[in-house]
Amino acid sequence: MQTILSPDFASPRELPQLLRSDGYAVLAPAGVCELAGCRLPDLQALAASWDDLPPDAYLRDGGHYRRRRHSCFVVAGGQVTQAPHRAHWQPVEYNALHGGMQRWFEPMAAACVQAPGFQQILPALAGVASTLKGERPWYVEAHQFRIDTEGGIGRPTPEGAHRDGVDLVAVFLVSRAGIKGGETRVFEAGGPLGRRFTLTQPWSLLLLDDERVIHETTPIQPLDAQGHRDTLVLTYRAGGFQGD
Repeated sequence: MQTILSPDFASPRELPQLLRSDGYAVLAPAGVCELAGCRLPDLQALAASWDDLPPDAYLRDGGHYRRRRHSCFVVAGGQVTQAPHRAHWQPVEYNALHGGMQRWFEPMAAACVQAPGFQQILPALAGVASTLKGERPWYVEAHQFRIDTEGGIGRPTPEGAHRDGVDLVAVFLVSRAGIKGGETRVFEAGGPLGRRFTLTQPWSLLLLDDERVIHETTPIQPLDAQGHRDTLVLTYRAGGFQGD
């Protein structure tokens, strides 16, 4: 029997305290809507775009279980500006498996980027980052991921437990269907403590202070037929995009 541990959901007003004390916090979908000032149907309307993600051609473990799109933005003064399309790059210190190479993914669809739900969550989370780290422009990389079980197993984080080399990481669960596994694990970057739980509610949100914690998601397997796990990952970084 599969045991699923639910996260402890916070309210938006508790985010600064929890991120400073624990390095992470989780919002339920209603909390996300409260934080962003959006409606849940506006977020749910984005989910269809996950059905049109190209395969990830850069997986170094030989797998074919990941599809993704990637776009970049700058959020300053509450305004969102899409940056020219660019490669996703990480140093090997943060991603031993895929670091050190430029990965050119297809950009997010314009209809998704311009949708009200997406346009509202970007500045809302920039506000959280500014409360935590100080007011400044935020360089945001947005990743749409679909991890599937067509080959029997899918790995949401093939690089293992890691940091991303940014200031704030936001992981939205968009969809979870026909799978077991996919447990989220958050550990102190410099200590022994860890937490584990499974995100199951569409548009629930995990927020991470990337300087203080490392994180991973365990592999997924199909229950009866092929399944998948869809996420939207937003990373916020001060001073510029990685690789500049």
